[in-house]
This record gives sequence, C-alpha cells and structure tokens, in this order.
Amino acid sequence: MGMQEAPTEFGGEQRRAFIRAILRDLKALELMLAGGGIEEGVTRIGAEQEMFLIDGTGHPVPAALMALEAAHSPHFTTELGLFQLELNLDAQRLGGDCFQRLEAQIAERLRHLSQALAPHGVGFVLTGILPTLRQSDLGIENMVPNPRYKALNRAMTELRGADYEIAIKGADDLRLKHDSVMVEACNASFQVHLQVGAKDFARLYNLAQALAGPVLAASTNSPLLFGRRLWAETRIALFQQAVDTRSPEIQRDVSPRVTFGDRWLRRSITELFREDIARFRTLVGIAPGDDPLAALKAGAIPKLEALRLHNGTVYRWNRGCYGITDGKPHLRIENRVLPSGPSVADEVANAAFWIGLMVGLGAKIEDITRRMAFEHARLNFVSAARQGLGAHFVWLDGAEIGAHQLITEQLLPIADEGLATAGVDAPDRQRCLGIIEQRVRSGRTGSRWLLFSLAAMKDEGTLGERLNALTMATVARQREGHPVSQWEPAHRAEGGGWKHNYVKVEQYMTTDLYTVHEDDPVELAAHLMDWHRVRHLPVEDREHRLVGLVSYRALLRLLSDHDPEDGPAAMVPVSAVMKRDPVVIGPDTTTQRAIAILRSRRVGCLPVVQGGRLVGIVTEHDFTDIAGQLLEEKLGK
Repeated sequence: MGMQEAPTEFGGEQRRAFIRAILRDLKALELMLAGGGIEEGVTRIGAEQEMFLIDGTGHPVPAALMALEAAHSPHFTTELGLFQLELNLDAQRLGGDCFQRLEAQIAERLRHLSQALAPHGVGFVLTGILPTLRQSDLGIENMVPNPRYKALNRAMTELRGADYEIAIKGADDLRLKHDSVMVEACNASFQVHLQVGAKDFARLYNLAQALAGPVLAASTNSPLLFGRRLWAETRIALFQQAVDTRSPEIQRDVSPRVTFGDRWLRRSITELFREDIARFRTLVGIAPGDDPLAALKAGAIPKLEALRLHNGTVYRWNRGCYGITDGKPHLRIENRVLPSGPSVADEVANAAFWIGLMVGLGAKIEDITRRMAFEHARLNFVSAARQGLGAHFVWLDGAEIGAHQLITEQLLPIADEGLATAGVDAPDRQRCLGIIEQRVRSGRTGSRWLLFSLAAMKDEGTLGERLNALTMATVARQREGHPVSQWEPAHRAEGGGWKHNYVKVEQYMTTDLYTVHEDDPVELAAHLMDWHRVRHLPVEDREHRLVGLVSYRALLRLLSDHDPEDGPAAMVPVSAVMKRDPVVIGPDTTTQRAIAILRSRRVGCLPVVQGGRLVGIVTEHDFTDIAGQLLEEKLGK
C-alpha cells in the first residue's frame, strides 16, 4: 500500500510539490524509454507471500510487530493488519530449476518464521481470506501503527465521505458497513512479478490481462467471508469495495481505485501511469528527493520515488512497475490476481502456469488485441472470480469455452512450451504444471476444498467450530506440503475443541432472525413464536433499528388482562405489548459479560445491536448449551 516513509499530514503546498515530483518522474521515465535506458533481454521472476498470524485455535492474533522482532529478518514486513505479515522473495532469472528454488526459498523462510513464533504461541496460515476472521477483528486498533497506513486510511475515508459498504452475493448474501479501510485486511495474496522489456511491455501487459481469467479460475482459494459462501475468489469483489474511495453521492462515472482497467494498452507503460495520475487523487506523499531529470543528465539512474509511491496506491490487478536491480532500471508486470495458499506447492505452480503462458502465448500471438475484445477479457476475469472452474469464457476470436476445457486442452500445453522456451528444466516445469493439471481435472481447487469440507461438517457443532476446523486443517495440510488436489476434507475435530468458539457472543449468536414491526398485530407475533418455538421477538423499524422486544410472557399477560369489550386481543398492535428500550449488547461482548448482564437484569434474551441496527440475538437457551457442554466435559474427565 505504498512506501513506508509516507508522512501523516499531506495537503496544500506539500501536495502540489508531490504532484510536481510525480510529473517530473514520469518525464524522466519517458526519456529513459525513448533513449533505450531500460534493461532489455533479461527475464527475472519474483514473488511476495502474504499470510495471516493465528493463535493455537486458528483465530487471528495481532502479533505482527512481535513477529518481525522475533523473526529478525529483512525478508519480512508488515501489511495493513496487525494479524498479517508479508514475506518478500529474492528475484531470480527465469530458467533452470527456478521454480524449485523459489519453492525451497519460501519453505525455508516460513520454517524460520515458524520457529521464531513458536515460543510465543503464534502460528500462521496461507489462505486468501482467513475463515475465522470476524468483523470485530477489523477495528482500527488492529491496524499496524504506521504513519503510512493511518494517512491512507484518513485520505481514503475523507474522499469517500461515508462508511464503506460491502455487498457480495453468492450462495449466501453478505451486506455490511465499516468505518475504515481495515476490511482490506481480510485479503492475502501471492503476488508474482515478471520482468519484461520496455519494447514488449504493452504487448505483454495486454496478454496478462487476457490471461487473468483462466489463470484465476484454476487458482481460486477464497470462497468464504464471515462464514458466508460467496464467490469462488471473494478477494476480488471484497478488495474493490474495501478501498473504494468513490463517494456514494457521485452521479457520474468514476473509476474504482481497485481496477482491472477499461482498455488495452497501445504503446507503453506510461499510459498506465498517465491514466492513474489523471483519475486518482494522490493520497499520501513524500518530500521531493533528487531531481530525476538532473540525475539522468548526470548519467545516474533516477529512483522515481514519487511515481512509484502513487503507483502503489492504485490497485490494478495487473500492475506495471519500475524498479532497479543490479544498478539497472527495469520494468515488470506484477500479477496481483493470485490468492495466498492453499499450499506453497500450489502457489509456485500457479506462478509457473502464468509465467509459462506469458512466454508461450506471447510467442504465438503478436497482438492479443486483434484476437479478443477488452470487454471479454474483463468479463472473463469476473466470471472466474465468481465461478472458478465452473466459469465459461469468450476466448480468442470469439470462441466460447469452459474453463476446464480451455485449461486442460489448450493452455497447459502452451504453458509447457513457454517454460521450455525460457529454459526451465523439464522436471521443474512438469512438476508445476502437473499440479495444475491434477487440480483442474479433479476440480479440487482451494475454494472447492473449503466449501466441500464445510458442507461435509453441516450441523456439526457451531459455525464457529466448523470455521476453526477449516483453518486448523489448512495449517496441518500446509505443513505436509502436498498440493490441495491431494488434501482430505477437514473434520470438525481438527478445530481443537469448542470453548474458544464461545469467547464473544458474535461467535454463536443467532443471526437468522424473525422480527415484527410496531404496527403488526400481536396475532402475528404469537404465530411466529409458535411456529419457530421462540420466546422472544425483536421489534424493528424499516431501517432495521431495534425499537422493542416482545416476550412470550407479555402475550400471556395480554390474554389474561384483556377486556373482550375492547375487541379481539389478536388485533392489539405489537406496540401495546412490547418492551421499549430493551437491554442490548454489542457483538464483541464477551460471554462472561453477557451472562452477568442476563442475570443482573433478569431478562431471558439479549438483542445484539451494532451501529444502532439489530444484527443478532442470544438467549438463555444459548447459555444452557454452553453449560451443558462444560458439564459433559467435566463429567467426562
């Protein structure tokens, strides 16, 4: 999300100076491109590994700063959330056993991290979205205390001028509001970098756009968020909405800050930078450094820090990047599409598949824009995010084809040719592409494994217990090192017990609620209680704000006290019997606190309210279940 040294305050003259620095950086880059100053003929690959930090029960733990100190390694850095960490991998030449070496490097550095964290009771998991994350984990107190993140959050929130609204529909439906960009911290990716020459940048960038859909379809690993079954790769929808700075009040077309783009490139990388400067307001900045134009005149290589910082605050799924390696400036394409996990072997296979296609298809097609409409490339990407291997694509020359058939019959052979052309050893490319082939033919992507495992545990324990089991089973199978196509389904017992699923009421509260309105007849309330065997009904208004509570006792009292001469009791409005201003709690209330409130206020239930709106309810029955499990455990010992 930008560079570490971004200041906390940014406006007025500072902003103008920073924008001017961006423009001078862009001019310097244009001169370097025109003068052949960008490295050509060298292909390097690199990657960034994001992960979640968890405790022994699979829940997120805000331990990033401790983890950095414990690991004591320059390869690790923070992400947005205190429960996240990023591992940076060394760049290396494409060829030989490069993917085997990349996998070994990831495994070795993760092993080092695991040993450093073990004495603190902290672990990590590679996954696109952590199943055990809760909305209460996304408070601003769990943001890494770095001026860069605080400045970005403040600037984005000010631009939006309202809460962030998340609405994603899949097998389930998720709608929520949040007051900061911390929802973005739900995401973890495996970002792959491919160095390309300046002369071929536009052509290869367009190819990366065209390949985004098929590559993602084979790699999905993020189907769940807050227990809801959403897209095959929910990260795609979530990330765009989580950092969407567009005001809800705006009436014209405005590009989202997370974007696939809206057109092919025609000439060079500078088109991307110009578009981003034109469309996206600078959010953070740094004091202008050395003049890049003066540096060029003196024969030095400019760092282009201002341009790179702004580029880091626009989130293209395929991002164009400028960098310097071994004293030589270069360009690269950063693939941000791929999720973290399910295993290191799967991640490296995804990288090899994409890179092989970039080389192989790049050798077969001179200009992808003549064979595919840009809108089809974008729709293919969204289709893959929604449906994974079930997606159907509009491919070259308008041909319609399913993801499974396209990958197995056309793309895997092309990827193999591309890797062979790049000089990748046969055992290395065969192992990586074999993992992709087995995954696609079996249909067992990370997303499919998670959803299949969750369905197999249906009605076993609470949803929280099942999500814990998914997380801890993922950790166990990652340690074994096998690709996801070989994983056995998760089992409830792998969650490690049930007590940690009752720490806060949001973990077990009932969210599928039956409610009534003030002007409904009490007859409706009585029938709802009878049909669904509940003893309390929340009363809410049209905005889902809690206004009262109807109890079974209140209905009995009405029947006993009602005078028949006043008309049928069934016609009495709910407002006449409901208790106004009932005792309520928030979703992050601890179970101990909820029980204490229940006992001290002598009530039978506690509506759960967030932001003034009803989100759930806990009752005496829920606490009876907890007591029963505790008793069984005690007697069992």
